[in-house]
Formats: sequence, C-alpha cells, structure tokens
Amino acid sequence: MNEILEILEKDARATPEDIAKMLKMTPQAVKKEIKRREKEGIILKYKTILNKELIHEEQGGVRALIEVRVTPKKDLGFDYLAERIYQFPEVTSCYLISGTYDLLVVVEGKNLHTVASFVAEKLSPMENVRGTSTHFILKKYKEDGDILRQPKKDKRQAISL
Repeated sequence: MNEILEILEKDARATPEDIAKMLKMTPQAVKKEIKRREKEGIILKYKTILNKELIHEEQGGVRALIEVRVTPKKDLGFDYLAERIYQFPEVTSCYLISGTYDLLVVVEGKNLHTVASFVAEKLSPMENVRGTSTHFILKKYKEDGDILRQPKKDKRQAISL
C-alpha cells in the first residue's frame, strides 16, 4: 500500500505537512496524491473512532454480529442479497464470508429487543435467507486495530520477603 495511505489509515488527522516531513516529500505533492486517491474512491472518508463504553451519557445501544445463510439469487449471486441487506439502517457492516454461513452482518440497535426484532421481522423473512445465528457483543477490547482499554496498572506496592 502507498505510504501516504498507510499514514492516513493510522491517523486521519495527519496533515499533508506532517506526512511530507515523514516521507521527505513536499506538502504539495502529498496534497496532490491525497486528492487523487479521494477522486479514485480509494479514500472514502476520514473517521474518528470513539470508545463508546467510556461515554457515560450514551447509555444503552447494542451491537450484534449476525451470521446469515442464504441461497444465492440466480444470475445475481450473493451481491444482490448483500445489497438488499446492507440497505437497512440497522446494518453497519456486511461481509461475504467462507464457512457454514455466507454473510456476516453487523447490526446496531437501541437494545436487545430492537436487534431481535430486526432479525425476526426484517432479516429472517427475506426471500433466500435460509438461517441466521445472532451473537451479541458484550464487551469490546480492540476494534479495527485500536485497543479500546489500556490494562490498568497495579498500584499496589511490591513487598519482598
């Protein structure tokens, strides 16, 4: 992967000037490369990752991983069904996977009931959906390469005998 893209993927706040210094380039060359990658659709957006467990005002909210077994639509394959599924506002991510299930769908809802309702009322009844398996996320430790909670340091004094 391009070095500029690697830097931006790790830190979207890196300025063209910062990147230019790291790579011994001119800021204008970095800006030009970034604009080109944005035009090509390689850079889709810049994102902030929040540790929502530490935001105490936002109580609630549930995320679930749903494995979905489907029968591919003739002449359209898995893409057609994936597109129908990822159009739902509850769906935050959708992946084609190998194994027993075909799709992995990440869903967010206000509570367990809203996610369960989504599966029972919208996802499972869809034509060509043969089965689902829902896994609720109980706690996040690391997401997209970022550790969300640093291990707590033991503040006790060491005693040796």
